[in-house]
Order: sequence, then structure tokens, then C-alpha cells
Amino acid sequence: MATVSRYFNKNKGLTVGIIIGGSSLGGVIWPVVLNELLNTHGVSFDWTIRAVGFIMIPLLILAIVTVVSPPETSHHSEQVIVQEIEEKRRKRDLSIAKDPTFIILCAGLAISILGMYSPMFYITTYARSLGHPIDISFYLVSVINGSSLFGRILPGFLADRYGHFNLCALAGLASGITSLCWTAAKSIPGLVVWCLAYGFTSGAILSLQASCSGSLATRETQGTAMGFLMGAVALT
Repeated sequence: MATVSRYFNKNKGLTVGIIIGGSSLGGVIWPVVLNELLNTHGVSFDWTIRAVGFIMIPLLILAIVTVVSPPETSHHSEQVIVQEIEEKRRKRDLSIAKDPTFIILCAGLAISILGMYSPMFYITTYARSLGHPIDISFYLVSVINGSSLFGRILPGFLADRYGHFNLCALAGLASGITSLCWTAAKSIPGLVVWCLAYGFTSGAILSLQASCSGSLATRETQGTAMGFLMGAVALT
């Protein structure tokens, strides 16, 4: 995500949303794969996890090979050389961690993420407790992730026009309200509608957190800002 942020000065929210949207696509596929292996074909848990690993290895290799830093300038005038030295110095700059706005952003997102993934873990159990079939219960996770794909791309596009922080705050509010409506959904149609709404609103937060961080950092401190943000979120 930090590499992509360095490539684009315009439409940063949209590009980051597309990148993060890839994980939502995986979130649609993995519950189906696990359900088929574990429940339909009776594959053991050990070999199911190994199968997941074998699928992920080539995908990760492809990502590692294709991610490159932005091309550097080919001109080597004295001014450019001085600029390159200054950029190297800024890469060690940790001043972003002292920015009050950035600190508030990290704290706010850490609190938002604190309970965000609860539906991912418990929506299947909740549906089963209501007596719904196990297959449909498993696929509710795919519904959340499928909706999250659009929630990560569309708000990113709108954020480039109306402000990354504005859309992120709105997404956080909408996601919180949607969470409070969880237990009101009892039937399968109701659960599907709730999953669609929650997936879209929560996906927007995950997409916009990176673009908000990137808008506060300089080109040289994108990676540092992303590292601090992900570290703060990881604590919760």
C-alpha cells in the first residue's frame, strides 16, 4: 500500500481502494474453499490448512516479484543530486509519529478496528444458533467480503472528491450503527441484507485508513506512516 501511494498523487483513495479490495475478493473465495474441503469432501483440518498455504505461495511470489519502487529520475545535475541526498535523509525522518493529527488518526482507527472483525468470526456461529443450515451460515462471511469489495473501491473514489477524512468518519459512523442492528436480523434474507450493509461500511474504513495516512505523510515517509498506523491497529 505504501508503494502504491508513492506512485499516485491524484486519485490516491481510488487506487488504494482497488489494492485493498483484492483482500475482499480473497475473503469471498476462502470461506467457500474451506467449507467445501472441510464439510463437503471431509478433508482433515491439517490438509485443509496445507491446501490454503499451497494456494497462497504462488500468489505471494507474484506480488513480491511485481511490486517495484517508482522509477527514479535519470538526470544527475547538481540540484538533482542534492535533492536525492535530502530524500535519503527524509526516509529516516520519524516526525510523522509526532504529528497530533496522525496520532489522533491512529488512535481513532485502533478503536474502530477493536470490534470490527467480530462479525467475521461470529456471523457463522450466530446463524447456526438460529438453526440455519451450515452451508448458508458459512457463505455469510463471503457475503460480507463481497460487499466489502465495493465498500473499499467506491468510497475511495468519492474520497478523492469529498475528502478522505470526511468519508472515513462517515464510514465509521455508519459501520457502528449497522453493528448495533446485528441481532435484529433473524431470517436468512435479513442476515444477507445486514451482511451487505456491514461489509460495505466496514470495508470503507479499511480502504480509507491507508489514504488518510498517506495524505498526512510526505512521499518519503509513506512507509513510515503506514507502519505506525498498522502497528496501532494491530494492538487492538
